[in-house]
This record gives sequence, structure tokens and C-alpha cells, in this order.
Amino acid sequence: MSWHPQYRSSKFRHVFGKPASKENCYDSVPITQSVHDNHFCAVNPHFIAVVTECAGGGAFLVIPLHQTGKLDPHYPKVCGHRGNILDIKWNPFDDFEIASASEDATIKIWNIPKQLLSRNLTAFRKELVGHSRRVGLVEWHPTAANILFSAGYDYKVMVWNLDTKEPVIMSPVKTIDCHQDVILSMSFNTNGSLLATTCKDRKIRVLDPRAGEVLQEASYKGHRANKVLFLGNLKKLLSTGTSRWNNRQMALWNQDDLSVPLTEEDLDGSSGVLFPFYDADTNMLYVVGKGDGNIRYYEVSTNKPYLNYLTEYRSYYPQKGIGVMPKRGLDVSTCEIFRFYKLITTKSLIEPISMIVPRRSESYQEDIYPPTAGAQPSLTAREWLSGMNKEPVLVSLRPGSELPSPRPLPPERSLSNPMAPASPHLLGPTERPVAEDGQRPFSLLEERSPRWAADHRLEEKKAWLTNGFDIFECPPPKTENELLQMFYRQQEEIRRLRELLTQREVQAKQLELEIKNLRMSSEWF
Repeated sequence: MSWHPQYRSSKFRHVFGKPASKENCYDSVPITQSVHDNHFCAVNPHFIAVVTECAGGGAFLVIPLHQTGKLDPHYPKVCGHRGNILDIKWNPFDDFEIASASEDATIKIWNIPKQLLSRNLTAFRKELVGHSRRVGLVEWHPTAANILFSAGYDYKVMVWNLDTKEPVIMSPVKTIDCHQDVILSMSFNTNGSLLATTCKDRKIRVLDPRAGEVLQEASYKGHRANKVLFLGNLKKLLSTGTSRWNNRQMALWNQDDLSVPLTEEDLDGSSGVLFPFYDADTNMLYVVGKGDGNIRYYEVSTNKPYLNYLTEYRSYYPQKGIGVMPKRGLDVSTCEIFRFYKLITTKSLIEPISMIVPRRSESYQEDIYPPTAGAQPSLTAREWLSGMNKEPVLVSLRPGSELPSPRPLPPERSLSNPMAPASPHLLGPTERPVAEDGQRPFSLLEERSPRWAADHRLEEKKAWLTNGFDIFECPPPKTENELLQMFYRQQEEIRRLRELLTQREVQAKQLELEIKNLRMSSEWF
């Protein structure tokens, strides 16, 4: 008999969940009371969006990530649907674009302004009209830009190409109508060449999203699937649902053979839907139950027993829905490997929960942060529709490394005169003035200017923006603690500006001396 060690060696054995303090939560948020089994929350490094209650149609809130504390009861909403909103998803390649699906059988694409909303946003960028019944799910393609999938209660999955100028798109590029009942979940593999779905007929299907063909279909009767998830590049699927005895259950499948699951694991006898989340960088699986207060997490391996239980995060407050921060928005200085945003309707609270690997060293931990999917698409919509497949563009999370911007930011304006055109030193290389012969005009002062001038320009440009937001447009403090923090920040800013002013005076005197020396030398010649 072969001997197996009782304990597995794993760097994630001691991962723990750390809830945010009260000051770093989002309080007094009117979370939706809908009974639909969805996340109702979407997060990116700039915003948190949450479906809310609204009379006369559907609406959701878009809150800047840094604006924690108590929410203003009159905070502006994003509204324009005639029915309740059932699902929202941020564009993975544009942090200022979000899709919403509604009971009014439409999908709307919204552009969120970089400035804080001052009134309700009702003007959408695009409207997708094709479903005959309400739309329950939307999902962006993981590698191709401007490709959106939607699933409705008309039993159809529709593929939309948003790379058009029409504000209203009446027909999708593809309609997949192989399902016999309501579609409960959708999941893509890493490069988006396969789509897995679960249906109310309790079958799991693996589809070719371009052709609409069913490649695999599960006919196993012992597991009634509700949600399904591709496990990265492991060529495996994980589904959550119920067993034939109505226990909540997880099942692991080979994506090329759905006849029998590789393993099944019963969890408990509760009735809430289980939402699975997989981190392909750490091979960790998180299972969140609707109505539960806990979050279970496992490590997935390629060999038996496949699912290795680690531990669970426990809380007294049940979650209505859950949001997940993309990896590029995590705090690597605290060894944070995953972050949830938990919707607690009983307290009208959104509570961030960080999953942390305990490490003593404060340096960047390369082994727990491999290159991860960035904010740049690897394919255009036309390339993907023509049949091309590409893996995601990977980026490093190491501080200081270049992260591709999800959207080019507009040039900043001068603070003293907001209506004036951007100053020349903030223009891009293609926008600088040029002489008639194509060369930049010669300037003696520019030629002789010291190196600190270029550094100052970069520093001045960075000082105006903090996390993509103008520091002069931050919301007013709502608690005494926030007021104190803002006071200390302003004191530090005043001290820094005084030092900067002193440096400028010294630099101005140096320039005056240089000009005087140049004039004297020109008089001699």
C-alpha cells in the first residue's frame, strides 16, 4: 500500500479573510431586494457598481472606489431601463464602460464619466434590442474587444458586436438557441474559444460560441447544476448545484467528457445558490453561498482528490450578492490575492473582504503574483468573429511596472484656468508644435534647461490626479474620522507645496543667473 502524507505542502494553506474597517465600507447603500440569483455587484479598480431599488424602472449606483463611508441618500443613479436590472458587468478592457441587462428585454451600454456624477445618468451609449423576454445575464468576451454575450428568458444566447456606430443595435451577429429552458449561468475558458452554460433543465453544455454548436452535454442525473465555471487552463469545469437528496453540492468535470463528474462534494443542506469564483493565478477556488455568511475556499490540483479544502471565512451577516475585484486592482503590498465586495442588505452595507497570504517580508512576493490578465484586448471584434483565438495579454503586478491603461485619459487642464487649452508641456509627442521643416523649433532656453525641468513636469502632472480622480473633486467627509484624515492629508499637502515653492524659487534664481551669463557672453562676442 502506498503511503500518502496527511498534510499537503501549499503556500496558500494559511490564507485568511480580512474584512474592512467600518470607515472603509460603503454604508447606507439601498441594495436591491430582487430575488434573482445574480451577483448584483460589479467592481473594477475605479468604481463599484451595485443594483439598487428604484421606482418606475431599473437603476444601479456607480460609486468611486475611494468614496467609502455613508452614502448620500440623494446620490445620483444610472437609470434608463423600463424594468428592473438583473445583471451588470464592467468591460474588462475599459474601466469606464459598463453593460446592464434588464427585465425590459434590452441591454444597455453606459459610459461612466471620470468626474463624479452630479445628477442621474440617463443617456446610454448603445442599446441592444433582440431578446423577446427579459435578459438575465450579460458576459464580456475575455480576450476580444467589443464582444458581448447575453442570455434571456427566451432561452437564447445572443452574441453582439459593439464595434459599430449605430446607437441602437437591432440584431446580434449570432443567436444560439440550443437550450430548452432558462439559462442560469455562462462561463468562458481562458481564450474565449469555448462557452459553458447551465440551464434550468439541469444540463451542462459546452458550446462553440461562434458556430453555436453543442460540443459536450452532461446527462448525469445525480447532480443538478445551477452555476458553472471554467477552471483556467486545467481543462476542467466546476459546477455548483444540488444532489438528488437536495444537498448543496460541487462537481468537477473534464471539459472533454461530461458523462460522469471526476469528483463530487456535498457541502450542506442549505437552499441558497452557490457562486463559484476561480483564481487561475493561484489555482484557488472560492465558493460563496447566497444567504450565507461564510466563504469557503479550496486549492485545485490536477491530481486526485482535485479539490483540497483549505478553510473558510466566517461572518454573522448573510450576503445578498457579491462583487470581485480584478487582480490588477489588488494591494500587493499586503499580499492580497483576492478581494470580495459583500452586499449585506440587512445593514445596507457593502463590506470589502481581502484574502491575504500571511508573509513577514514586506517586499514584492513574486511567487504569489505571476503575470496576470491585463486591461488590453488581444483581439479585435472582427478578428475573433473571423475565427482567431489568442490568449489574454499578461501584465506584471510588481509596483512600478507599466500597466497598460484601459482607456487613454484626456489631457489635463491648467488648474488656474480650467477653460484654457492644455499647456504645451502636457501635450503628447504628436501634438507638440513643429517647424515647417518638420523639426521642433530651436530654443536656447530649452536647450540649456536643466534636467529637473522634465522631472518637475512629470511630478506636477501626477500631483493633480490621485487614482484617476481630480483631488479637487473628492467628496466631502461624512464622519469625524474622515474629517481628521482629510485634515492630515491637507496638512501634508501644504507642507509638500511649501517645499515645492522653495525649490521653484531656487530654480528661478538659477535660471536668472543663466540668462545673465548668456547675455554677458553675447555682449563679449
